[in-house]
Amino acid sequence: MKSRADHNQDEIVEGLKKLGCSVVKLTMVGGGCPDLLIGAHGRDYLIEIKAGGNRLNNDQKRFHALWRGQIAIAHDLSEAIKIIYPQPGKLV
Repeated sequence: MKSRADHNQDEIVEGLKKLGCSVVKLTMVGGGCPDLLIGAHGRDYLIEIKAGGNRLNNDQKRFHALWRGQIAIAHDLSEAIKIIYPQPGKLV
C-alpha cells in the first residue's frame, strides 16, 4: 500500500520541533511503519498520525501488534504532546 501523510502531519511536526523535539518523518517507509520518530528528553517515540476519524489500515494494525517497543496514535498536536510529555508542566 502506498503511504501518504495525513493533512495534519506538518502542523504536528512543526509544533514538536518548536518544543525542542527531534523529528524524523517515516511516512514513506511503508509496511505499516508509524509516521514519525520523535526524540525528546533522552527517549524515542513512534507516533502514527491520524486525521479526523481515520483508522489504522491492515498494515498499520499488524505493525502495532508486532512492535515490541513504544508506539502511539495522535490526531493533533495536543495528543502528540501528551504522549511525549505525559505530566503537565514537565516540558523538558
